Amino acid sequence: MKIVKNEHGFTLVEMLVVLLVISILLIITIPNVMAHNKNIQNKGCEGLIDMVQGQVVAYEMEFHQTPTINDLITKGYLPNNSGKCPNGDEIEIDANGNVIKSN
Repeated sequence: MKIVKNEHGFTLVEMLVVLLVISILLIITIPNVMAHNKNIQNKGCEGLIDMVQGQVVAYEMEFHQTPTINDLITKGYLPNNSGKCPNGDEIEIDANGNVIKSN
């Protein structure tokens, strides 16, 4: 019976080099992802405002009055959590029927 003792594996130095390369890649990519995340959240808020504006127009055509966010939610024009942007900003409808971010 022949026993093969030719086992090769990674040495400690090779493993440390791999971990170093992975760490460097993470250090480079995480700040970029976080910067893009804020931009994505802002674009999501702009999209929500446009969508709510369209629902305001539809509500005004049906009921001949300017709605509030709660009116749109209770009448089924919007889902329950539509008063807040993905980035946390609140939205509201002004007296002219324009959807704006509230301060």
